[in-house]
Amino acid sequence: MSEPTMTVAAVGVHVLDTHVVGITGIPERSDGQLVDTIRFSAAGTAGGTALVLARLGARVTSFGAVGADPIATTLLSLLESEGVDTSGLVRKDGLQTSASVLPVRPNGDRPAWHCIGANGAFTLADLDLAALAGIGHLHLGGPEFLGGPAAGELLAHARSLGATTSVDVLAPGDPDMLAWIGDALPHTDYLLPNDEQVLGFTGAPDLASGARALLERGVGCVAVTQGAKGALVASEDGVFEVPALPIPSDELVDTTGCGDAFSAGFLRALSLGRDLEAAARFGCATASLVARGLGTDAGTYDLSTVLSLTD
Repeated sequence: MSEPTMTVAAVGVHVLDTHVVGITGIPERSDGQLVDTIRFSAAGTAGGTALVLARLGARVTSFGAVGADPIATTLLSLLESEGVDTSGLVRKDGLQTSASVLPVRPNGDRPAWHCIGANGAFTLADLDLAALAGIGHLHLGGPEFLGGPAAGELLAHARSLGATTSVDVLAPGDPDMLAWIGDALPHTDYLLPNDEQVLGFTGAPDLASGARALLERGVGCVAVTQGAKGALVASEDGVFEVPALPIPSDELVDTTGCGDAFSAGFLRALSLGRDLEAAARFGCATASLVARGLGTDAGTYDLSTVLSLTD
């Protein structure tokens, strides 16, 4: 029996990640260093989530901005190979495609160098609202680039089409950032931050209080990732936590993109009729599979794989 179809517009931040595994330090002067692996992957609060949703059987169209450069060619190819429709990604002449370099140290630490690039130039004028007809869900990754009023306008439009909405903020938690995107919150069905963002946005003494404070700003549900601790979910029905799926140390490869994977799994489970607790477990299971590889597209996981971990 086939699972219900989910039709998604993934709007906002799309990034090409370059993972470099085996970094022990930056060589002195112009010296070199051999590393274990260098790999590209599609990423970003919209792009990474789009890719994982497609892996989980959703029909996904990406909307955002990239440069007119070889980075964009690679990024679009990676998304399209997973079945993501990239027709909504516009090319910006004179700007480079957003990209990150992630040096992964032997202990798993992964600092990052990032170039904002074309993501910073994306506006609502770049998005053909008519192309959203027929969507069941709109996921906005990086509302801070649009600003609260424009993000709120987009989310309200999606709701007028009968779609549900979700938002994932890229920037670190800060009260000024929450104010900047505040107009978007009343139009957000599911807010998908991490624990540091929630505490930073709200100044709350604990995660549950911070999540409740975000509900008071008009958000329908807050699903917070907590790294190895799992997730916390807050809605009008209360607050609960679900644990992360344990990963043997010899299977843990890289946690880059796990937040995007949680978002995708959580949203896909809701589309399958799961309740919030089951959706959070589904999100944690999806993240655990991504952590076993390098990048969100590593491995061969799909919807059936995640279902086998949660049903």
